[in-house]
Formats: sequence, structure tokens, C-alpha cells
Amino acid sequence: MSSHTASQTELKQARTPLAWRDRCSALLIPLNVCRKETLYMPWECENERHTFEKCQYDDYMRRMKQLSKNKLAAAEE
Repeated sequence: MSSHTASQTELKQARTPLAWRDRCSALLIPLNVCRKETLYMPWECENERHTFEKCQYDDYMRRMKQLSKNKLAAAEE
């Protein structure tokens, strides 16, 4: 479990949709709280948003590297 992954109870309390319960879910909760408190003003919550987006990008890159390794291993068989 990643340090950026929230527990199921935290996600349930924050009412996070199932589609967003991934490795970056612990960063999404404070981002959504900030968004609600600032009425979704686009210039607010920049630090939280960038942190969440960086986590999403890093997770995407990790998955693509794993996919590449899997394809390479399958081609060798």
C-alpha cells in the first residue's frame, strides 16, 4: 500500500467515488476539501492540485513501465 493511499473508511467518509480510489486517493481528499471551502475557485488549492496531479502522473508512468516489462517478457516466451 502506498503512502498516498487512503484507507477504505477514510474514502467512505470523504464520499470519494469508486473511480477515484487509487494510489493517490489520500491526496484527493484534502484537495476536494479545499475546493469545497474555496467554492472551486481555479486559482485556489494550487499546491494540493499540483501534488495530486504529480502523483497521478507518477502512477501512470509506473503502470506504463510495468506494461512494457510485461510485453517484453511475453515476447521472450
